[in-house]
Amino acid sequence: MPEAHDLVIVGLGVGGIAVAMQAAERGLDVMALEQGLVGGECPYWGCIPSKAMTRAAQVIGEVTRASSLAGPSEVAPVWSTLAARVAEVSENWDDKTAASRLERAGVNVVRGRANIVAPGQIEVAGRRIAVRRGLVIATGTEPVVPPIPGLGEVEFWTNHQAVEAQNMPASLIVLGGGAVGLELGQAFRRFGVEVTVVEAQPHVLGGEEPENAEAMGAVLRRDGIELKTATTIESVRPSDGKISVELSDGDVASAERLLVAVGRRPNLGALGVGALGIDDEASAIPADERLRAAERTWAVGDVTGHGAYTHVAYYQAQIAAADILGIDHPAADYSAVPRVVYTDPEVGGVGLTEAQSRAQGRKIKVGMLPTADSDRGWLYGRGAESGFVKVVADESTGTLIGASVLGPAAGEVVGALAVAIHAQIPVADLMEVIYPYPTFVRAIRGALRRLS
Repeated sequence: MPEAHDLVIVGLGVGGIAVAMQAAERGLDVMALEQGLVGGECPYWGCIPSKAMTRAAQVIGEVTRASSLAGPSEVAPVWSTLAARVAEVSENWDDKTAASRLERAGVNVVRGRANIVAPGQIEVAGRRIAVRRGLVIATGTEPVVPPIPGLGEVEFWTNHQAVEAQNMPASLIVLGGGAVGLELGQAFRRFGVEVTVVEAQPHVLGGEEPENAEAMGAVLRRDGIELKTATTIESVRPSDGKISVELSDGDVASAERLLVAVGRRPNLGALGVGALGIDDEASAIPADERLRAAERTWAVGDVTGHGAYTHVAYYQAQIAAADILGIDHPAADYSAVPRVVYTDPEVGGVGLTEAQSRAQGRKIKVGMLPTADSDRGWLYGRGAESGFVKVVADESTGTLIGASVLGPAAGEVVGALAVAIHAQIPVADLMEVIYPYPTFVRAIRGALRRLS
């Protein structure tokens, strides 16, 4: 007979850990399976170390801005300083502390690749595990490697190698103009690396409002980054110690390193979700408003397809844990999911874009205020002259359904807008809020006044 546990969790990223801790605290016998580092992508390669890199890039930008605000200033970035800081915040890619915390809470942590062999039956490290109460799938995603001829013949980077880099390359080609590509690309550029970004869509940040995406492109070009938009890589080959790429516009570019950052997707086939009746070739696991994916099976985090965000994984974990434990909890609501790109300046968004709203057939009003026209734009200096605060309101409800912000502290401004959208606060009421002066948050009122 296989060994049995009340709850088996596959994947110990943020979502899996949150469910495991709550279930163990409630007295359940919890086994958690992890083939990589306990903690997942976020603490070792994602949000935490990459933001240490972007924070360094922002500081370099601030020194540059200081010249016009306070007088001549210079900075001499040293990559080894940043590399040491990244290693420190990533615990030197050692998960002993994270694993010990779970084990002290009573969670049985098992290392190895899990394989679902039947409903309620899992194999890992030569052991067969039976699930008494429930299975939680929290395996996250992995970088997409596009089928480009020759790509397998070179040692390309994903975000893992870029974050772990101890030595700075002289040049870098970034394939992908999304959040990961731009954050890392700008960080490398501000440390002196020659950076080229290749993006297939007409502009970078294709999922964001086009006005702010275009503005971000202009910022990157001012930084000295070469942007190749509406362009694809046709082939890759090694060339004289560098990596050479042939582009769809006929150009050939070369660099010491190639960073592939075109997105992420789950590896459902390797997990064996077909045994649960789930399509193992799908781009995500469909889960309902209680995060139920199949009988006695829940899914949380990136694997559900609701955005590769730590905050979404943790949010979903609260709902799934409550459902497993029989605790009343509001159902999942993704109408106000915030997203932030930590470039300098930041790009933030929440809810629907204008294009998404129109595609749904909604009757909307749109308002935009240039960041430079906000209360702090005129005194902030370089860094606030680009982009907009853009709001989208549903005419039928009189509430906001989406917003986008480009500018310093855009993520903080988006936080206020997320509250407004989640709580469905009428636009008329938002207009009566007393916003502090001078702040970028007060620009919300300026955008609301321009709704038309």
